[in-house]
Amino acid sequence: MNSNDQRRDNVFQNRNFRLVFLGALVSELGAILYSFAVSFYILEISSNNAFLQGLYLALCGAAMLVFTPVGGVLGDRKSKAKIMYVCDFVKGGMIILATMLMLFFQEPGTHIVILFVLGILGNAVSGIFTPAAGALFPHIIEESQLQQANSYFTMKSSMEGIFGVILAGILYAALPIHILFFFVGACFVASGISEMLIRYDFRPSEEHLTLRLALHDMKDGIAYLKTQKAILMLLAAVLFINFFFEPVTGNFLPYFIKTDLASAPSYLFDTVLTPELWSSVFSVCIGISSLLGAAILSSRPQADKCGRKVSRLLCYTAAVMIGLSVCYVIFVDRGTQINAFLIALCLGSILIGFLISCFNIPVSTAIMRIVDKDKLSKVNSLTSIGSQGMIPIASVLAGAVLEGLGSSVLLIACSLGFAVTALFMLYSKQIREL
Repeated sequence: MNSNDQRRDNVFQNRNFRLVFLGALVSELGAILYSFAVSFYILEISSNNAFLQGLYLALCGAAMLVFTPVGGVLGDRKSKAKIMYVCDFVKGGMIILATMLMLFFQEPGTHIVILFVLGILGNAVSGIFTPAAGALFPHIIEESQLQQANSYFTMKSSMEGIFGVILAGILYAALPIHILFFFVGACFVASGISEMLIRYDFRPSEEHLTLRLALHDMKDGIAYLKTQKAILMLLAAVLFINFFFEPVTGNFLPYFIKTDLASAPSYLFDTVLTPELWSSVFSVCIGISSLLGAAILSSRPQADKCGRKVSRLLCYTAAVMIGLSVCYVIFVDRGTQINAFLIALCLGSILIGFLISCFNIPVSTAIMRIVDKDKLSKVNSLTSIGSQGMIPIASVLAGAVLEGLGSSVLLIACSLGFAVTALFMLYSKQIREL
């Protein structure tokens, strides 16, 4: 990194950071539009088949997990910037090609097949992209700016959560699906162009990358991670945190929108908001509060240890989830007060967005600070697998529970499981040392 950049206080004065930020801004906007549209489109053309939607989420998650170790190996041996822009170009091209196929073949069943194939391939590319992108910061900014950089990225994601989902809801209702998908593909291509301009001091490995060497690198990453007891314990906890939290956002919310809310004779602001736009409202609530949390942390110094603090934050999050589950049972499942639940869900989204933001930023910063730079991509790939390894299973199970037992059972099970895991983190000696 340029010595002049090191002396600057604000990370935005670093050219490389600005390019990464701009590329992520555009590509994440595309990702928000795409995930919003696909979730509702699959339910729309499959007659609200929650299991099919859960299967889609599971296969996409599994593809990402399988290719994440590949991304970890490549990220520590190849230019991280090059990996990022090549992946964005490939993903953008695939989305545009798939959209063209959907225009030629109009049958709903064919569209489902195309979306499944695109989801699997796209998440495989994301699996290669993510470890490299997550390991780039320590190479382009100084260590004292890591929390500031992570906070700005969270603020960016929060702003996109506010405006992106509103835009997604409007575009999904106003435009044919293929035009929306073409725009998403263009977003990824534009992101790749920005990432092509990133420059940093990269020294390519002299060893030719082979399958044997790749397997050795993976084993080396696992061996290194075993020496980091606090991170290992954190991964074990986050594995179950995601297992119990992901079904609420990925399975329950779209299903609630397409069934309970869409079938209600009337609901809050129904003259202004379609059911799909209510999904955007929840995301906006999360985005605003997450933005507030990131803004607060961006101006604070990095703490030496964050384990106890983030554990308490997860306990607060669990309390909010339990409260929302009780509200759903009382107001929707056993009552007709859907407006009361909408208000409760908005308030709960605000609290959860703030708490999750205050959890993610210190944890990401701690990992970047603790792990050696030359092993960060491999460790990122392993932590990604460790934290998301059970999400595909959770998505399938959640879809089956929704179809067979209903939303109340899913919410209660997820809330209680989340609470037990949060308490485990709170009393873990290893996590306190993080």
